[in-house]
Amino acid sequence: MKHTHRWHYLLKTALAFGLAAWGWAAAGPVPDAPLVRQFTLNNGMTLIVRPDHRAPTAVHMLWVRVGSMDEVDGSSGVAHVLEHMLFKGTPTVKAGDFSRRVAALGGRENAFTSKDYTGYFQQIPAARLEDVMALEADRFVNNQWSDEDFRKELEVVKEERRLRTEDNPHARLGEALNAVAYTASPYRRPIVGWMNDLEALTPDDARAFYRRWYTPANAAVVVAGDVEPEAVFALAQKHYGGIQGPAMPARKPREEPEQSGMRRLDFKAPAEQASVTLAFKVPSLAPAALTGTPDAASRDALALTVLAGVLGGYDNARLERALTQGEDRVADSAGAYCGLSARGPSMCMLYGVPAEGKTAAQVEAALRAQVARIAKEGVQPSELQRVKNQWVAGEVYKLDSVFNQARILGVNWAIGLPLDADEKTIALLREVTPAQVQDVAARYFGDDSLTVATLLPQPLDKARKPRTAPAGMRH
Repeated sequence: MKHTHRWHYLLKTALAFGLAAWGWAAAGPVPDAPLVRQFTLNNGMTLIVRPDHRAPTAVHMLWVRVGSMDEVDGSSGVAHVLEHMLFKGTPTVKAGDFSRRVAALGGRENAFTSKDYTGYFQQIPAARLEDVMALEADRFVNNQWSDEDFRKELEVVKEERRLRTEDNPHARLGEALNAVAYTASPYRRPIVGWMNDLEALTPDDARAFYRRWYTPANAAVVVAGDVEPEAVFALAQKHYGGIQGPAMPARKPREEPEQSGMRRLDFKAPAEQASVTLAFKVPSLAPAALTGTPDAASRDALALTVLAGVLGGYDNARLERALTQGEDRVADSAGAYCGLSARGPSMCMLYGVPAEGKTAAQVEAALRAQVARIAKEGVQPSELQRVKNQWVAGEVYKLDSVFNQARILGVNWAIGLPLDADEKTIALLREVTPAQVQDVAARYFGDDSLTVATLLPQPLDKARKPRTAPAGMRH
């Protein structure tokens, strides 16, 4: 899965993909929505099941609450490298056989690593659920590989970094932006890892990370599709329930200190166009806000999310109209994104690509002017309704996918949200008013919490051949 900064097309669709995941629906929960069940296995592992009997298929996912934010300096990338190594076999399943067996069952599989979690999934005919559950449980506890296998796969990951980050100026800028914006938070490190850390990574680094974090108390199995919860529970007890593992290690708090002044980054890289990103530190939605009365910071996080929708959450939204259209246009593209929930801190981002003859400084000024305009004049209720309509459309498509149903439940579990987070977040988002949106526009977009990253284009290397994905690269 691509581990780069959310740039133009991702920012453009962030709310449709992200907030739709919170289950926004104009008329409340989906009628006759299946009951989501959560169980705890004998060893402390979590099981979450969502029936959906529309087709005889199922999605089986294993989530581990560990990601790049759980690494330490000097071993960045180890969570992602370990994800790759889990495909290298067990005493009873040879390297490569896992994928071949899933394919033989008529399924497909893959895995992903994020800052907050690592996930493994299979989409299969529902009748083959036990087969993939047995395979996944086996590698969760019995994964093994030689030092030579590790060194070979590490080269694949390094080439993945070259292909997806080092050859992508926007990805490199996003990586540098995080490193400058965050001081103490582990979010400052890239998921794929710094190249020098990858070069120094050892097989024992990955084995130690595996032993520390891949324990039943830190994992959840999520199953969605044509299944019955009690039957899935029996299968999970059979295949996962007997796994023993160490107690959960203590997680030390690594709070980001308050920023006290603007930070700027000029980043030079071969590129055809400049770009500029403005990243503002903002509060997150606290999990406790979904089980009680939201605190002020959580209410602000919700209002900031709506503000991002007004600015760039749909075609021809404010930033697109103001910056990319007309004779005085300054940008070829522009957008906004605000994080809502995560295990770590959140930021709101405004971004733009200068039009021909315009500068990144002009785009930066135009982006800030649009936020300042909302802070001064507010927004119309009709704008909020249009944003909500976009989320409703995204929700319709999202619910059509059994994979997304499982993914959303897994993400909610991984970042500490309740199972009914969707419904509760819907209710909170509905309460956001134009006055709240105006208020957060006035309070959160000053210089003290701002990091500005500008891409300064350098001549392209015409002789350089484009890279191709290395053999064995997943995602």
